[in-house]
Amino acid sequence: MTYNKGLSDSLKMIWNFFASVKLTVALLLSVAATSIIGTIIPQNESPTEYVRAFGDVLYRIFYLLGIFDMYHSWWFQFLLLMLAANVAVCSLKRLPATWKIVSDKNRMVNTSQIRQLSDKEQFRVNLPPERIQEIYLPYVSKKYGYARIEQTDDGYGIYAEKGRWTRLGVYAVHLSVLVLLLGGLIGSIFGFEGFVNIPEGETVDRIHLRNSNRVKLLNFSIHCDDFDVKFYETGAPKEYRSSLTILKNGRAVLKKDIIVNDPLHYDGINIFQSSYGALAPKGVTLNFKSTATGMQYSVSATVGVPVVIPEAGGEFVIKDYRSSYNFRGRNIAEVFLGTLTPRDGQPLQVVLPLRFPEFDRMRKGKWVVSAVDPQYWYYTGLQVTSDPSVGVVYAGFIIMIIGCYITFFMSHQRIFIEVTSRGDFSQITVYGTANKNKLGVNKKVKNISQKLKGLGK
Repeated sequence: MTYNKGLSDSLKMIWNFFASVKLTVALLLSVAATSIIGTIIPQNESPTEYVRAFGDVLYRIFYLLGIFDMYHSWWFQFLLLMLAANVAVCSLKRLPATWKIVSDKNRMVNTSQIRQLSDKEQFRVNLPPERIQEIYLPYVSKKYGYARIEQTDDGYGIYAEKGRWTRLGVYAVHLSVLVLLLGGLIGSIFGFEGFVNIPEGETVDRIHLRNSNRVKLLNFSIHCDDFDVKFYETGAPKEYRSSLTILKNGRAVLKKDIIVNDPLHYDGINIFQSSYGALAPKGVTLNFKSTATGMQYSVSATVGVPVVIPEAGGEFVIKDYRSSYNFRGRNIAEVFLGTLTPRDGQPLQVVLPLRFPEFDRMRKGKWVVSAVDPQYWYYTGLQVTSDPSVGVVYAGFIIMIIGCYITFFMSHQRIFIEVTSRGDFSQITVYGTANKNKLGVNKKVKNISQKLKGLGK
């Protein structure tokens, strides 16, 4: 018995803790403060940037606290759970009293309280009470949807109301907050953001999660069919476009060209054009010029594949490509490194700068070799994200808009038309009240009174 009582007291304490409005304020302030921190401190940057900005000690502290990926940290998720529990308990605590008002249509009318209302209008009608009931009751029923006759001390009254259900508008707002918090938790726990670089013609089925050593396997593959980049006259990139194919079980299920701000969407995952880069050229055109005859020949070459030098001059193999190369302490930019093997001689190492076509003349060989028109190819840099909470968040905002409209622009309106016989005429008193928009009640009472006067004539 003591055990049950202790358990009951503990549950009551927990219930009262989560039903506290003070807790709501504290949690909202905490979420707001952490959101400000998450805005001031850039999220998901590289560790090098953070160490440069905050130093090694602060970086370690912030890293342990999850400040650099705050919206995925356990403590931020815990704050959202606490706020959700607080909103739910507060709503459940107050819902029964509101539901009793909403569901009880036959609640007693307290005539003495109604007569104390300040919003009222009084006039006389030269008709007996019975006739007035026949005229007024259909009109009031049609206007309010619900009306009934209530007997009073010296006559009767017509009680009508509408909008009883609007008292639940605030709970719709509470529900929207819960849905939004649920969406935040879903996005925080199950959402991800990663990056992948795909060379033209290649396929990947996994990405590297942002600022993490973890690799995430996708349930489909991404194939880069082609990549194209256009430049301004200044050399700055004007537009870069990736032609992508989504493969599922080896079969193409979706094709799309993506550019910046025009992503590909598939299976709840968004693929954005993020960056690009140049890879080593696939091939190049080699020019061979004979120092003896002055004849010049052009041959297409691929890295690693030997080509025959015209006039039985031997063979040439491109071994490597360098985006920059130092020659005698000077950077001569892009070069191809190759091996020239004369028909009757030893292999020679040759450097072919793209910027200086006559560079090989310094070697003073039988052939002057130069490289032109490199066949560049690119990789496309893709940002791959998933946020399964989007639909939930949209639903939360829709519910919130509906709830706010009901809460602020609709009300539970009640009207009581008291009819009292005064000999040759009947005295009519119209009372009105509403749970919101008190200023508009008086105007509504006057409008109804004017209409009832006209019906009474």
